[in-house]
Amino acid sequence: MPLVKAGFVVLDCAEPEKLAVFYTELLEGEQTDATANRVEIRGADGTRLAFRRDMNARPPSWPRPENSLQAHLDFEVEDLDEVERRIVGLGGRPLETKEAPGPYEERGYADPAGHSFTMRRTAAAAPKQG
Repeated sequence: MPLVKAGFVVLDCAEPEKLAVFYTELLEGEQTDATANRVEIRGADGTRLAFRRDMNARPPSWPRPENSLQAHLDFEVEDLDEVERRIVGLGGRPLETKEAPGPYEERGYADPAGHSFTMRRTAAAAPKQG
């Protein structure tokens, strides 16, 4: 038996209950535990996230040039347009609207508390015409 079990990515925010609803809906998951200051969820694919109350939490900026190692979440999706509609419908907002360089198509977003995350389409895209 391992000494340390798999943990959670924990996001600090002023309203963990509201942020948990956003990610539970986005990841088609379920809430697994809640206390007065922390809510834990598990996405349909097993992704585990927790949200901790911090009344002094300030939304992170992205990108932050003076601190380029700021943490963010990456999720894999099949349809970027469909997931963007869902994110915006749940109260998130796009951060990066330009085409991302590299082998993957991806888009950056912020959740309702301002934490950044990326949606990445892993299937190879056909070359663009035109």
